[in-house]
Amino acid sequence: MIAETVCSAVSAAGLGIAVVTAYRRRFLAAARLAAYSLVPVGLVLTGVVGWLADTALSPTAWAGFGVLGAAWLLFTGTRAVERRRGTTGAERKPARRAEREAAAPAVPAPPLGGTTAGPSARPSTARPTPRSADASEDFGDIEAILKKHGI
Repeated sequence: MIAETVCSAVSAAGLGIAVVTAYRRRFLAAARLAAYSLVPVGLVLTGVVGWLADTALSPTAWAGFGVLGAAWLLFTGTRAVERRRGTTGAERKPARRAEREAAAPAVPAPPLGGTTAGPSARPSTARPTPRSADASEDFGDIEAILKKHGI
């Protein structure tokens, strides 16, 4: 009962301020104030205010809010632990994929023509040789840049 009275008083005061604003020829602001002022009355008429008042005084509702709060704490706590460990779901997917690929033997796919692969179709197992001469040239370029800038 008191909540409805308070909402009605707030709406009446807001509408009065809207009238004064419209008198000052600020019609857009006055219309906006009127809209905000009608919200509490609309909430009273729809029954939301009564529902909220009943919920605020209900021990069962407060127990439900407590359970929801505990669930939220569990969700955020587990997420914080995952971030600290660096094991979020997005980070675990590539690791699991790499584990599966390492466990599965590498089998080359047959060619599209349907014929069996000959010795020339096998991939080479030779590793590329390191280029030590190119590396020294790269460092020479870097040294020249550093000398140019006085470093």
